[in-house]
Amino acid sequence: MSITFRTAPDAPADADLLAVLVAGDAADRATAAHPALDHAVLARLGFEGKAGAVEVLGGEGGRLVAAVGVGSADGVDEPALRRAGGALARAAARQAVVAVDLGDAAAVDARGGAQALAEGIALGAYSFDRYKSDPEPSRITDVVVVAGDDRADAVAEGLTRAGRLADAVRWARDLGNAPGGSLTPEELAEAAVAMAGREGLVVEVLDRDAIVAARLGGLLGVNRGSTQPPRFIELRHVPDGPSRGRVALVGKGVTFDSGGLSIKPADSMVGMQGDMGGAAAVLGAMSVVRTFAPDLEVRAYVPATDNMLGGDATRPGDVLTIRNGTTVEVLNTDAEGRLILADALSLAGEAEPDAVVDLATLTGACMVALGSKIAGLMANDDGWAGQVRDAAERAGERVWRLPLPDDYRALLDSPVADLKNVGPRWGGALTAGLFLREFVPDGVPWAHLDIAGPAWADDADDLTRKGATGFGVRTLVALLEGFEAPAGALGP
Repeated sequence: MSITFRTAPDAPADADLLAVLVAGDAADRATAAHPALDHAVLARLGFEGKAGAVEVLGGEGGRLVAAVGVGSADGVDEPALRRAGGALARAAARQAVVAVDLGDAAAVDARGGAQALAEGIALGAYSFDRYKSDPEPSRITDVVVVAGDDRADAVAEGLTRAGRLADAVRWARDLGNAPGGSLTPEELAEAAVAMAGREGLVVEVLDRDAIVAARLGGLLGVNRGSTQPPRFIELRHVPDGPSRGRVALVGKGVTFDSGGLSIKPADSMVGMQGDMGGAAAVLGAMSVVRTFAPDLEVRAYVPATDNMLGGDATRPGDVLTIRNGTTVEVLNTDAEGRLILADALSLAGEAEPDAVVDLATLTGACMVALGSKIAGLMANDDGWAGQVRDAAERAGERVWRLPLPDDYRALLDSPVADLKNVGPRWGGALTAGLFLREFVPDGVPWAHLDIAGPAWADDADDLTRKGATGFGVRTLVALLEGFEAPAGALGP
């Protein structure tokens, strides 16, 4: 359920809880303005104003009052506000109407600060309870941010942006959390079509026959072991007026990954419905592209299949022919994401975009290198890599650039085909990136985000619950909103 965000000059009388943002080194200022926040009581309870700390106290007339930590007064920024919003959502989950006094965060940019705070509240309140008999979703329905007349318009704009963006992330989480036996490739395509109809996007879905005609050999090869037919989804937003350029988004859409004949251990299959986290991020971003990047032409490409073990499943040693004519020897059927992305990158490149970015839950090797909360960034263009990195920083999603060493390319040489789909064990994230680079036309700036770690959470934190996180939606939106054609772009 979406949360309504609005601004008002004062906290409404019907608010169930009033939250005050408090900096740890300026708590006396906040408590002086709000007598219900007794400084001595907060100190006895151990509240120090750290970012994400929340202490709820009783107030007048039955209304609760919460002190919400935002860190030190001179260090309050958007990430701290986003975290504070998430923590507040957890603490206030049983309240319907929540008022927020910006307090010690009032000096932060009004629009950006309000957006970050509201994003945190909406994402912190998320739960996936579609299959629970007795769900306990957050009861928050209305959030009122107190702002004076001089800041009201900017705060209201930030709240509106946050609402749209948070809905996109929450939808991406819903897609990623849906069981693989329920969200089949066909169901994913239907969800994309419904979204495109609501948002005024052009959509085309290829069924198996059309995929064969399009020569998408990687997608067909991965799908061979499945009883669920594949789909290839293309979405387009074309501006009504002049365009700032053309960007292609590519998302891996493996709706469940058993590993194929290179079967995963049972424990490693848990959570594999989230192997379409890249597709979910791309679809989520496209759902708000007309809001955040109306003057940019954006095309999205999502190959969708599951990876199963049917009687005619692709065998280790089989050779597939990708859309661009490159042949690939498949040595490990659990390295399937790169095969379907190869087709999608080939198609994306044929449209001659100014830049391409793909997102994929691609390698466990990236998680070994960067852990579960940081995505690996690889690119063939420094300027484009910088735009992606900066967008992720603005969005509050962490990425780290990894190299694409040219001498490692030989590790993918095959004795029987143009390429093999895996290299040696060491450097697996890098050889996967080098494999994908083979399907990007020369001269097209391209970036790859390996989101295997942050796309899925094994533990809850202020902004996420266990399961799909929707990682990448906010980065893509920030990237599209601030896009500038890289110097190496082909142009129209």
